Amino acid sequence: MTLDHTHDPAARSWLAAANAAGCDFPIQNLPFAVLRRRGSGEAFRGAVAIGDQALDLATLAGAKLLTGAAGEALTLAAQPTLNAFMAAGPDAWRTLRHALFALLREGAAQEAAVRSGLLPLAEVEYTLPARVGDYTDFYTSLDHAVNCMRIMRPDADAPANFRWLPQAYHGRVSTLGVSGQRFHRPRGQWLPPGASAPVFAPCAAMDYECELALWIGPGNAAGQPIPIARAQEQLFGISLLNDWSARDIQVWEMAPLGPFHAKNFATTVSPWIVTAEALAPFRLAWTRPEGDPQPLAYLDSPANRAQGAIDIRLEVWLETEQARQQGRGPARLSGTSFRHQYWSAAQMITHHAAGGCGLQPGDLLGSGTISGPGPGEAGALIELARGGQQPVDVGGGEQRGFLADGDTVILRGWCEKPGATRIGFGECRGTVLPAVDA
Repeated sequence: MTLDHTHDPAARSWLAAANAAGCDFPIQNLPFAVLRRRGSGEAFRGAVAIGDQALDLATLAGAKLLTGAAGEALTLAAQPTLNAFMAAGPDAWRTLRHALFALLREGAAQEAAVRSGLLPLAEVEYTLPARVGDYTDFYTSLDHAVNCMRIMRPDADAPANFRWLPQAYHGRVSTLGVSGQRFHRPRGQWLPPGASAPVFAPCAAMDYECELALWIGPGNAAGQPIPIARAQEQLFGISLLNDWSARDIQVWEMAPLGPFHAKNFATTVSPWIVTAEALAPFRLAWTRPEGDPQPLAYLDSPANRAQGAIDIRLEVWLETEQARQQGRGPARLSGTSFRHQYWSAAQMITHHAAGGCGLQPGDLLGSGTISGPGPGEAGALIELARGGQQPVDVGGGEQRGFLADGDTVILRGWCEKPGATRIGFGECRGTVLPAVDA
């Protein structure tokens, strides 16, 4: 990933809101979503965020301001899903980014025409940005794995294969939802403490998982692996993801296979996909702790060593029903960075395809829970509250060992560093509702 004029921190937009300090969506970002005016019944269409506005790409395409390759890419991105645009590949993504940057930059001659396509973010509603054919959730944070193991045994370690391959399981596409998702607490089979037989009952240990969603671009034919040197070409962009987890159901059902009812009831993604191109300034060297095994050759490359990690800052906030009623607002639970992840995005993509699996445009890979090494960097409540044994303070005299009905979990993400413009991911919000009566 190389830097160009679209990453210039001195660049400004003619839209003042995009130049405000702390703005998630400056001109250096230009993330994609699919939306419409709230309550309008209009067709959903592709859009790009700029400041406090969304640029309606269908309206922009109708204005015919872009021609040639940029115009063709715009037509793909303006559709009701981003799949065709994702399939077009890095050249098309970059061409449209450069063209939109030119239209939105301070001094652009087409400002008046482009303004007519702006929609206030406060007045839109979202749908999933792509038609997701397959969803795979990874398990790639060593800190998370070790923290969870040590809740039961202080000297425990991650499984031996964790340091050799990016672990994963296939998730459920039908219950993917966009930020604002509200879902019922699942019922499932689990073993109460001290019981000799399981029960089928509502989950009593509801949890969140702070993750990132990796959106696949062109994909690969079945049987054709994706070399790690080419894996970056498959990453269209990244959004926030909360893979909700029913921990009591999970513990009972996942031996010897993976989770089932514990995970398939809801997964929430944020609406805005920050492109891989926008993230280029925040890439870091990917390293391994001294003494850990080095990856096998198919998971290793000079480019991944040099730029495989990405410093995406993440925070988890919790708003309880009581906090809403009292107007207290959400409480911050934790904060960490994707740079701590044991396996990189490129390694996840390569490993996924290595056995012959064909990836398709719009496929979604979850990064797995993102936790850091510090005590306040846990990406799940099971870590923060030590399996519910040490409930955490969420303000107003309330505590949580696990989530209660009415709780809203909010994930926030951004990138920033000296010499680069801060870019944001918006937020990923979801609410737990009571279980449906049996």
